Amino acid sequence: MESIDILIRNGSVLTMDPQDTLIERGAVAVSADRIVEVETEDALTASFQAAKTIDAQGGIIMPGLVNTHTHAAMTCFRGLADDLPLMTWLNDYIFPAEAKLTFDIVYQGSRLACSEMILSGTTTFCDMYLFEEAVAQAAREAGMRAVVGEVLYDFPSPNYGPVEQGLKYTEALIEKWRDDPLITIAVEPHSPYLCSPDLLEKTKAIADRNAAPMVIHLSESEHEVAQVRAKYGKTPVEHLAEIGFLSPNLIADHCVALSDNDIRLLKDFDVKVAHNPESNMKLASGVAPIPKLLEHGITVGIGTDGCASNNNLDLFQEMDTVAKLHKVHTLDPTVMNARTVVRMATIDGARVLGIGDIIGSLEAGKKADIIIIDTRRPHLIPLYNIYSHLVYAVMGSDVVTAIVDGRVLMEDRVLTTLDVDEVMAAVNRIAESIKA
Repeated sequence: MESIDILIRNGSVLTMDPQDTLIERGAVAVSADRIVEVETEDALTASFQAAKTIDAQGGIIMPGLVNTHTHAAMTCFRGLADDLPLMTWLNDYIFPAEAKLTFDIVYQGSRLACSEMILSGTTTFCDMYLFEEAVAQAAREAGMRAVVGEVLYDFPSPNYGPVEQGLKYTEALIEKWRDDPLITIAVEPHSPYLCSPDLLEKTKAIADRNAAPMVIHLSESEHEVAQVRAKYGKTPVEHLAEIGFLSPNLIADHCVALSDNDIRLLKDFDVKVAHNPESNMKLASGVAPIPKLLEHGITVGIGTDGCASNNNLDLFQEMDTVAKLHKVHTLDPTVMNARTVVRMATIDGARVLGIGDIIGSLEAGKKADIIIIDTRRPHLIPLYNIYSHLVYAVMGSDVVTAIVDGRVLMEDRVLTTLDVDEVMAAVNRIAESIKA
């Protein structure tokens, strides 16, 4: 018998592979950081001797969820400024609060975010914020997989000062984390309305030189579109196309206010989209035309956005919203079916981040990023359709085990890499200073 590190058994294995294979009495064999085999429990127990066996107790074994857009450290601002328009929220509350940010505030807020995400089944996230070295450090210590990048805009930052220093900071981050197994550095200009064409061109040059992903907020609201039109005579998407910014490694966050031509351009340049429905609803930004994007073959993942505009990081809750929002918006109960939404939160989310070849599905050779859901709960009985349960019934608190890169980060709802009480106490101290 072959020796392996972990055998996860006694569960329904939802692989999210190209055939959407479901193995009802299934198991997953893990050695070091990778999946060795996904098969029936009988087959794997006959073939492998495991150093550690995890009993899924009849639950769901599936890929960890992928949060394609957030601002992790904004956990520190959860509930600080609610029920406001986007630009008021940003200019009168968030930007002034962010002007006082420090490395430690971002580090502690990111640790809290990592705790919340692991506890609710997210194993990978894409972050845009300030002091991103702190986010990378927090994610690495927590054992999470993350794509992170320093936000860049035309005005000075409380972290790096003038934007030229921000470009250097980004390149230094890329160099420092280049070979890390969990952390990928992205180049992240904030938006077309806060970044000049010159800055956008410089950020793209850095991304091209380093084969790095790019992240930008794009067409988040009609107000933004009007603002960019007034300045450049084009929609934000058309403006980015004209300056040569659109590309397959670009992750466009929000994409709420799109014209038919915008959608054609996103498709032509193979731009990936991060859909953040709860944030868009809360800020009354509008409803992104996700069914239309999917019809055009555009890759779309799901993001929570930051805790100042959501106010949690629970991707299971976000999945439920994704499905229901588009049904009521289109008056069509068949759009955004549960299987489509689960793919958006797993394999398609991984593709959005450019790492679909290593995570997002449970297949031999891929990284072992795996979660287990306990289905022995009143709200999950009976179980007729796994996809429907995951979207419409499962809550983040039903996740009992989380594994990233073959390392157990949570078992029986106990985190192994973070002291949750200590993390919460640190952020509560920060909240007192913010209040003051």
